[in-house]
Amino acid sequence: MCAQSQPSGVRGILAPVARLDLWLHVVLVVLVVTSAVRYVMRHGLGLTGVLVLLGAVGLVLAYSARSLLPGRVWWPATWVTGIVVLWTALTIAAPSFAWCAVPVAFAVLRIIPFRPATAVVALMTLVVAGSWLRITGTFDPTLIAGPLGIALVTTIAYRALERTQADLAEEQHRSGVLAERTRLSRDIHDSVGQGLSSINLLLQAAEQSWTTDPQASREHVGTAAATARDGLDEVRRVVRDLAPADVSNVESALGQVAREAALGFPVEVRIDGTSRPVPPAVASALVRTARGALANVREHADASRAAVTLTYHADEIRLDIRDDGRGFRPANIRPDGLRGRGLRGIRERAEQLGGQAEMESAPGEGATVSVRFPLEDR
Repeated sequence: MCAQSQPSGVRGILAPVARLDLWLHVVLVVLVVTSAVRYVMRHGLGLTGVLVLLGAVGLVLAYSARSLLPGRVWWPATWVTGIVVLWTALTIAAPSFAWCAVPVAFAVLRIIPFRPATAVVALMTLVVAGSWLRITGTFDPTLIAGPLGIALVTTIAYRALERTQADLAEEQHRSGVLAERTRLSRDIHDSVGQGLSSINLLLQAAEQSWTTDPQASREHVGTAAATARDGLDEVRRVVRDLAPADVSNVESALGQVAREAALGFPVEVRIDGTSRPVPPAVASALVRTARGALANVREHADASRAAVTLTYHADEIRLDIRDDGRGFRPANIRPDGLRGRGLRGIRERAEQLGGQAEMESAPGEGATVSVRFPLEDR
């Protein structure tokens, strides 16, 4: 895999893949110019020399046009055929152009499928060997083994590079899927899951006071119905496009969350500082954090009261949820438990939006969950 570690100070030459095309282009231009100058210096600027120069210019222009190829299937194959034929003619006329085989071969490997590209590279190797044998006049095995070795190394290196890029894309896809699953699980836990928990507790309270306090029972049922409607809207949003909830007014939304959670203990909502617009994603994160934290207080803390404080600062917004319950040791929270999953989700959501989350608690001293997000003046 591409993520394998390397010893300190060791770096593969194929590491800067993003600039490979640029460097191949630069190398081709340098080699073409050098080969053309060498031919003119040795053979003069006759008719053949003019044709060689025109061919060299044509090869550079054709190679540069690869990024402009239309999307039709037959255009890339036509382009490959053109530059290979042009390079072959130049190499036959002036064997110095054989040095241009490497960038041309890489271009072939980038355009057409691997197997036919390998066949084209093999033919190019034969052209290189034949051209050098023609000017030497005697058989030299290195003129056969050298081009074959270069072609083999080029092909293997490109194949390894291609596979590395495929592995990287696959790993990024897996990481993206895992991150999206984690986000979806966290959002369902802090919205739909906590909403269902609130409905259950509200209906239990209504059942207990059904005969002794009908008015309170009706209020509990009405709150449960409102919570169910909100939960249904949240489910529809998740199913439709997995988008976060649209919180148009974070302060009123926090008040609604506090009313949903106020069973057995009062929940006070405080607003400090001057109200200002809050980005939708941050507003949604604040509301879901409050809902998840209050659900933990209700289910685990045995608290007599809780307070939700939203504070506007000059460059950030902060939310604190404080209770006077039994408290806990944050280090002892298991991530796979209900409370552990909720607290971990609060921290992950804050970090994804560039914020921070803090949990302060000790046995018998209550707990405070705080999140803060940066706000930019717009």
